[in-house]
Amino acid sequence: MRVRRLGWAGLEIEAGGKRLVIDYVRDLSPLFTGWKPGEGLAAPSGKVTAALVTHLHWDHTDASALADALTPGAPVLRPAPGHGDDVDNVTTLPAERELALHRLAAEVVHAWSTREVGPFRVTAVPSADGLGDPQLNWVVQADGQRVFHGGDTMFHGYWWLIARRFSPFDAVFLPANGAVVDAPHL
Repeated sequence: MRVRRLGWAGLEIEAGGKRLVIDYVRDLSPLFTGWKPGEGLAAPSGKVTAALVTHLHWDHTDASALADALTPGAPVLRPAPGHGDDVDNVTTLPAERELALHRLAAEVVHAWSTREVGPFRVTAVPSADGLGDPQLNWVVQADGQRVFHGGDTMFHGYWWLIARRFSPFDAVFLPANGAVVDAPHL
């Protein structure tokens, strides 16, 4: 298994000549004034067999980037739509719309479900961000190795269950949660 950081929360994982991406984005301009698309972000090194999404915020679900990277019909495994308040829905509905607009093969998966995608065994595990919003994290296994991708997760009670079911991990990719944002509703 080969893992490559794509920038922000994005990863590319390669095994058996196939690639998958997690939280691949190429445009962070909705978050950062003056940011230029692609700046500080890498593209996958070839066509992608599947995409995993931790949650439906702009900085983790870039449907346009996924449409360009994925092979035709490749699955985009993503969490169920949020059932948040109007403020939360304002941040997730655009991603829902974009996934449909680009006709991506988006499939809702639930926590603890496992799928085989080419040489990869992927399991969605529960998580929560700093505001308590539910998200998915991902455990990816291939070539006898296991990695964990933490999206935007903060400390939560599922860590112990994830560790008990899947550890040890060969690599763990956790967020720094160092972004400073000015959101009027927070």
